[in-house]
Amino acid sequence: MTTPTENEQGIWLTQEAHDRLKAELDQLVAGRPAMAAEINARREEGDLKENGGYHAAKEEQGKQEGRIRQLTDLLRKARVGEPPTTATTAELGTVITIRFQGDDDTEKFLLGSREIAGTTDLAVYSPESAMGSAILGSKPGTTVTYQAPNGRDITVEVVAVEPFVP
Repeated sequence: MTTPTENEQGIWLTQEAHDRLKAELDQLVAGRPAMAAEINARREEGDLKENGGYHAAKEEQGKQEGRIRQLTDLLRKARVGEPPTTATTAELGTVITIRFQGDDDTEKFLLGSREIAGTTDLAVYSPESAMGSAILGSKPGTTVTYQAPNGRDITVEVVAVEPFVP
């Protein structure tokens, strides 16, 4: 059985996170004319090869356009709603407590989109991350092993799963 990726099942966002991201997108889009005017003003300052202000403005425009594309894509895929009210398995919108093999300490995080990180103090792991995809669908008491980006195998036990309370 394969677990659907974040792209296949949609990106879960709270209404608050969706509204915050939509406002950021609207602000960036509204700022496009001012950015174009800034670039034009810098272009008129002279030789473009030695015009640091022009190059800085073009670089900033590139960053803003990248963020606009990212937000547009994210909001298009978003599933807006309340987090689950009950949780028996690790799924989007749940808070997972894990214990790394050989360690008594536990770690707690939200399984979901990093874009909602502004609404919680919890660490947020994507279900497409190595650990997120390994534990997706797991119940408390399950032990899973996944390969970290550095190639090392890491084993964790899912200790608890609970609904996310924003």
